[in-house]
Amino acid sequence: MVSRLDGLLGFGNGVLVLLAQISFILVATIVIARIAGRIFTKTFNGISKSRMIDETQFMVLRRLVVFIIYLLGLAVAGSMVPGFSTLGVSLLASAGVIAIIVGFAAQQTFSNVIAGVFIALFEPFKVGDKVSIKDEYGTIEDITLRHTVIRTWQEKRVIIPNSKIGEEYIINYSHRDPRILGTLEIGISYDSDIDKSRAIMLEEAEKHPKILKDVRIRTEFLPFNEVLKVSLIELTDFAQTMRLYYWAPDQTTAIKIKFDLTEAIKKRFDKEGIEIPFPYRTLVYKKDLNTK
Repeated sequence: MVSRLDGLLGFGNGVLVLLAQISFILVATIVIARIAGRIFTKTFNGISKSRMIDETQFMVLRRLVVFIIYLLGLAVAGSMVPGFSTLGVSLLASAGVIAIIVGFAAQQTFSNVIAGVFIALFEPFKVGDKVSIKDEYGTIEDITLRHTVIRTWQEKRVIIPNSKIGEEYIINYSHRDPRILGTLEIGISYDSDIDKSRAIMLEEAEKHPKILKDVRIRTEFLPFNEVLKVSLIELTDFAQTMRLYYWAPDQTTAIKIKFDLTEAIKKRFDKEGIEIPFPYRTLVYKKDLNTK
């Protein structure tokens, strides 16, 4: 009886010791992962003051290192469970269908991780870039191993899985040179003078303080020696469409300039007698037609 009790106590003590060891490893894994993350952050903050370091690659690398630490910690803790490896082999041998199902379920997760690493390596966009994707315009706020976060101009957060964002058509307004050739289109009536309308649009654009006046970029629509330009681009059913070209420091500023100039030009047109028409429709009733 005494020997049996000693055996039970010994078994109980062994389980408690094992649980304590596993708990210690799990806690140590969490602590080490957090310390590693803080070290990476402090190192980046220290080096970034003196050197140009890409924040996007750093963020992805930090998350990848933390993920590996957690994975290793769980593997070590699992290996301490008696018979875990044997049980794992038997389960894999007898449950191949389940393994396939789990593999398909995890496929999307791993594809997101791989896509996140590719984004960090090839840099189609970086944290802080202004982009348009899936009819949303905003700033890249974060790139994780699973998804990319875009902060829109409405302060919304659009969260897109990395595997999906890699398949989308992305317009990056910050890549290489953030300066952009902005445009503003206004229709004038056929009775309005084209040259006078052009002069008014150029005068209002010249007054705007945020339009770049010294840009040495050659484009197909704005010659090298011209800062502003107004062209007649279309003759519609009821209006002559005038397009103003101007340089802006970035896409966000270009949109704001467009709003400002739309109001300023409209007020000048009203003052100078330039009509901005709306569609005209002439209705003829059948009973009013002269029939013979």
